[in-house]
Amino acid sequence: EPRSAWCCLAWTLVVVTMNSLVFFMNLLLMFVIFTVMLLPTIVVVYFGFQCHSRVLHSAARYCKSILDDNSSSALIILGFVIMSPLIVVAMAIYCSLARRLHLFMCFQPYSRAVYKGVKWRWYEEGGLCSCAKGWNSQVKVWV
Repeated sequence: EPRSAWCCLAWTLVVVTMNSLVFFMNLLLMFVIFTVMLLPTIVVVYFGFQCHSRVLHSAARYCKSILDDNSSSALIILGFVIMSPLIVVAMAIYCSLARRLHLFMCFQPYSRAVYKGVKWRWYEEGGLCSCAKGWNSQVKVWV
């Protein structure tokens, strides 16, 4: 049966808060994975831009003794070339981890706030975010 207006509003806030927390946890996990995977690109491009004479031209010792404009340009190009495969690997790692941990099953439907007697989805499926439920081994996904 439908909830009253105030009760529906209160439960809506609970469901929205829970879904927002799950969203931000997913976002944080994605940020950590992408940061770790793209760290080589970040470092290479940073040193390339730092030592190039037309960009920053740092006075650091390694810029004067090791890196000239040609090697700095090579570092910048190398950094942008290796970025694409690393982004693909990072996305594959995130998708695999999200699938294995059932992260997208943590989102709750809005009907939980509107109708009385609707159980939490994770409760019906065997635990928080359905982690206790056995994963169907017949499902295969290629990333």
